[in-house]
Amino acid sequence: MVTGKTKFALWLTPEVKTMVEENYRADNCKSQSEYIERAVRFYSGFLKASVADEYLPEAFAEVMEGKSLAFGDRLGKLLFKLVVEVSIMAHIIASDTDIDLTTLDRLRVRCVKDAMRTHGEIDFGDVLKFQKGLV
Repeated sequence: MVTGKTKFALWLTPEVKTMVEENYRADNCKSQSEYIERAVRFYSGFLKASVADEYLPEAFAEVMEGKSLAFGDRLGKLLFKLVVEVSIMAHIIASDTDIDLTTLDRLRVRCVKDAMRTHGEIDFGDVLKFQKGLV
């Protein structure tokens, strides 16, 4: 049972009921009641705003916050996948490389400098030229 809510009769025209039925899932609502509650809160906020300039920034900020959180979650998942793939490549290369830890440390310093200098836009051609002594 849902706590903190009150059940009451609600009368809607057939057209409005159809709108609720067709749209509540598109708004990521779990139920038609949640959809109606969101709509009432939205419209009440609009009516309470003495000037649209006071209401719209708040509504816009809420929408942007939701979009930002979704974007951040997606970006985090993509970065995790990337880290896994880089780790796989590092293990494969390390298993077939005769590099000592001192050389690895010097390479790490160079790579950090390269990343800072290029703002993360590392070009494989430039790395290959360096490794082949062409630069």
